[in-house]
Amino acid sequence: MNFKLEGSDLRKKTLMIHGGISRDEQTGAVSIPVSHASTFKQNGVGNFKYEYARTGNPTREALEAIIRDLEGGVAGFAFSSGMAAISAVMHLFKGGDHIILTDDVYGGTFRLATKILNRYQIDVSFVDTSDAEQVRKAIQSNTKAIYIETPTNPLLKVTNIREIAAIAKENDLLVIVDNTFATPYWQNPLELGADIVLHSATKYLGGHSDVVAGVAVVGSDRLARELHFIQNSVGAVLGPDDSWLLIRGIKTLAIRMEEIEANTKAIAEFLQEHPKVRRVFYPGFPTHIGHEVHKSQACGFGGMISFDVGSGELAEQVLAKTKIFTLAESLGAVESLISLPAKMTHASIPKERREQLGITDGLIRISVGIEDVQDLIEDLKTALDS
Repeated sequence: MNFKLEGSDLRKKTLMIHGGISRDEQTGAVSIPVSHASTFKQNGVGNFKYEYARTGNPTREALEAIIRDLEGGVAGFAFSSGMAAISAVMHLFKGGDHIILTDDVYGGTFRLATKILNRYQIDVSFVDTSDAEQVRKAIQSNTKAIYIETPTNPLLKVTNIREIAAIAKENDLLVIVDNTFATPYWQNPLELGADIVLHSATKYLGGHSDVVAGVAVVGSDRLARELHFIQNSVGAVLGPDDSWLLIRGIKTLAIRMEEIEANTKAIAEFLQEHPKVRRVFYPGFPTHIGHEVHKSQACGFGGMISFDVGSGELAEQVLAKTKIFTLAESLGAVESLISLPAKMTHASIPKERREQLGITDGLIRISVGIEDVQDLIEDLKTALDS
């Protein structure tokens, strides 16, 4: 039997440590044990708590409980990757359905929507969801959901979740929000009217570049039943070791995000003033389109910055010369990472489409970590000035 601290009025930092199932009551362990069992004894035919590890596992259950509490949902679900979580949610739909997606979604989501969903006759439209009127115009008779990233990857565009949720409610649509960049520490889409929240838990939730995982949280019992059926049927569940790593990572999410927030603000200000940087994308700037909307629905601006240096050649030179920023695909870790979206995370999007969106060859994306901010600034300065 596991210990669950009752009460939903706990503050976020406390929830991250004591929310969900926070300790093993049988042993008193304050760290949830890793249960490697695949098979569980039944007390009689059909009389069991756990049956088979794909259906349920004590360690995964503890993770799903904490992410449920952090997002304020009815149920949480853990998957073997962020894309597995997104794919599972897309299994809620059937052939002939139509889904509206944010126009500059993550490249993997774009690939899933355009190369996989079309095989099942699920139609998609990519729309600037920061413009409510464009969303309204994109709704068809067969539209079933609006899928949002906010802030987006990599241009950090902001969508008004409340506004889109109101439009969705008028038209009996689901609202699905990829909350990876904002994290549940800064933003809670379910409280703003969304129905499903997704995270690539590989990123900020894990936070240490040592686990690949995805999570989903739903806001209704009906969606909880449907997504659990899909999770069990498809089987892309998270294993117990990775579940434990995520539980551990979440315990320090708040303090990591606060340090990252401060570092990111300072670096964005440095980049804004550098002569070789043509434009900085950072929602913390009052001049950033959507800044006020973001302030109204989130408590922080996050750890992501994109900046354009004007050409792919210069961008690659910068990436080659950083010493502390690590050239890597991922984000959200304690170490700072740097990437070139046009050739890395968004390479699956056709070049013409990328350029329409503003994902130029000279666009650099950085994920700010928790190193000393002066070292990070000096690293970027050296790379830009060389």
